[in-house]
Parts: sequence; C-alpha cells; structure tokens
Amino acid sequence: EPRSILVVGFGAGVTAGAFVLHPGVARVVICEIEPLIPPVMARYFARENYNVLRDRRVEMVYDDARHYILTTQEKFDIITSDPIHPWVKGAATLYTREYFELARRRLNPGGLIAQWVPLYETDLGTVKSEMATFFDVFPDGTIWGNPSDGEGYDTVLLAQAGTTKIHLDQMQQRLDRPDHAPVAKSLREVEFPSALDLLATYAGQGSKLREWLKNAPINHDRSLRLQYLAGMALDSQRGRFIYDELLRYREFPEELFLAPEPHKEALRKALSNRGAISNQAVAQ
Repeated sequence: EPRSILVVGFGAGVTAGAFVLHPGVARVVICEIEPLIPPVMARYFARENYNVLRDRRVEMVYDDARHYILTTQEKFDIITSDPIHPWVKGAATLYTREYFELARRRLNPGGLIAQWVPLYETDLGTVKSEMATFFDVFPDGTIWGNPSDGEGYDTVLLAQAGTTKIHLDQMQQRLDRPDHAPVAKSLREVEFPSALDLLATYAGQGSKLREWLKNAPINHDRSLRLQYLAGMALDSQRGRFIYDELLRYREFPEELFLAPEPHKEALRKALSNRGAISNQAVAQ
C-alpha cells in the first residue's frame, strides 16, 4: 500500500505518470534538474504520462537529485531513479554507492527503490559495475528485464527495505479490482496482460550473481570511473548479448514468489520461455 513516491528525473513523465493511476497513492514528488523539460513534455506526452503535472497529488521540485535526497527530511514508500546513461556528464553520480545509501535512508520501512540500467549503448563491464554497485547496498535486490523480441533493451533493479515477497495471486486480484482498472489497462498497453506476464520479466537476484559480479568495480563518488567506462561503448548495441549472459545465472527464486504450486509452475514455464526467446535472438 504505497502512499508516497519520489521520482528522480522527469524525462517524458511516463514513469511519474504511472504512479497517479494507483488509487492509494497520496503524494508524488518529482525531482528534475532542468526546468525546461516538464512543461514541454506535458504538452507532447500528456497521453503517455496521464497528465501527471496536472494531478493535485504531484509536487515538482527543481533541484539536483543528490542535493534533494541529502537535504530533505521526508521519507518515501517508493523511490524510482530513472537517470540518463552514466556517460552523460554528471549522471554517473546517480549510480554510485553513496547515492544508493542516501536513497536507502529515505525509504520508509518496507519501502522500495527502483533503478534503471540500460543494456543498449553500453557494454558488459559497464553493466556489471552498475549492478555490482547497487547490490553492494541492496544485496537481495532483483533484476527485471525488457525482453521484447529477446532484445534485452534495458533493465530495472528493484530492492526493498526489508524482505521481499511477491504474492502472484494477490497482485492479480488487485489488478482485477474495479479501482485498479486504469492500472491494468496501462499494463496491457505495454504488453503485460496479467500479473504473471509482468513477473515473467524476472531476470535475476543480486544474491545469486556474486560469481558473475565478483570482479566488477564498485562506483564511488570519489572515483567515477563508470562515467568514462560507459562512454567507451557509446555506439555499442550489445543488449542481446548482455541480457543472455545475465540469464545464464538466473534461477527460479522459490522464496521470492508466493503462489499455489500450479501458479508457480506456470510462472516457471513463462520464465523458461522468456529465456528461450532471448537465446534464440542471440543465436540469430
């Protein structure tokens, strides 16, 4: 039952707009460093972002996200960090261990943090560094992929201030409720017709990736090597390869998903099919 949301980075407003569909959300704070962006995006992407800037629950804060998170006393149920690529000047500071530690201190008990990690215009070493840094602060965090056509375009890292348990049937029951009809419609528009389809994007867990990430450097404020490492692969399109490498370490997390055994088996099958699609795409 999340009530308060902090969105780091406005962009087209789509991430922030997704939250206003949820009837239980009472407050959405959007932190954006460039004042020119939101008014323009409100004009051109109003349909996609559900007119988020006109929602009475939304507060727009024009500030550097690091400064805002450091100085605010407010805590949130959800913090979503959707920065641009770390090779863009200044963006790498939103991928550091110190940043994630700041964000963790601004989470309410049981709160969630989501971090965008691109797989396009990057390389394997960069992705490993980004993920290793996040999991250094949130060791039980999870990875959720974008396996459209097996491409592996980007991922979202998700972690919780507490133990994460995902109730498949409860999620579906909520989506079936009349007050969540706009949420369900929004998910269908991006090809997630059910809770099972959404959870089938599961791509791994930090605690299971220690071998894969063992030599990955941690990104710190004082050594922003990531900013330069990421720029070396600016024109690279290796998303499929990186995603396939990641899926090689994926195991079905029995302790993460809670559901009757027939529904768990359906999720296992869906995850297996996702992996098969990815492998086929890489082979092609």
